[in-house]
Amino acid sequence: METPVFNKEFREKLHDLLVWRRDVRRFRTAPVAEDIILDCLQMACRGPSVGNSQPWRFVRVKSAEKKDQLIRAFEIENEKALGEYEGEDAALYARLKLAGLREAPVQISVFANVATAVGKGLGSRTMPEAKMYSVVSAIQILWLMLRSYDVGLGWVSILPPDKMAELLEVDESWVFIGHLCIGYPEEQTDTPELVKEGWQERLPMEKFLLER
Repeated sequence: METPVFNKEFREKLHDLLVWRRDVRRFRTAPVAEDIILDCLQMACRGPSVGNSQPWRFVRVKSAEKKDQLIRAFEIENEKALGEYEGEDAALYARLKLAGLREAPVQISVFANVATAVGKGLGSRTMPEAKMYSVVSAIQILWLMLRSYDVGLGWVSILPPDKMAELLEVDESWVFIGHLCIGYPEEQTDTPELVKEGWQERLPMEKFLLER
């Protein structure tokens, strides 16, 4: 296969894709074509993984019963989180829409199979968490691929990680990474919703760059 050339025009488009990738909470209920979902999942599975262990496990949640259980689990955890804030922060938190569990037509829970024998433990003996990092990398690829189709993704982390394997009836040794709501967003924007709502501004890169 001939090595592709990534030119300035491509880099500009890639820059746009990265800037316009957003954490979506407000979805239209219109269905997403199955071939889009499968193409994006296929590319996510080409992501890097420690020792080529490929520890990602994608659980598509389709049943109304399971979706209702997820909504209830979210509501319980969200109420706990609200109780940790006070004053204006609590009032603002209560107004935020933090999940699209009711509207998103496609929902996928993502786990890491940290006990997988694939990869023979290479690179993860000293850092077992590297398998979880590998799954996060796959999610990021999925996120970008979906955005290239004008499809949005919202990562729901306000769920009980220790109960998700039982709720979704998967191997109890799998580690829950996040629940993904997927669908066409109500609007496309390059501004994070938490910035728009006044929760937290985007900080400049220089604040995160250290030199030694």
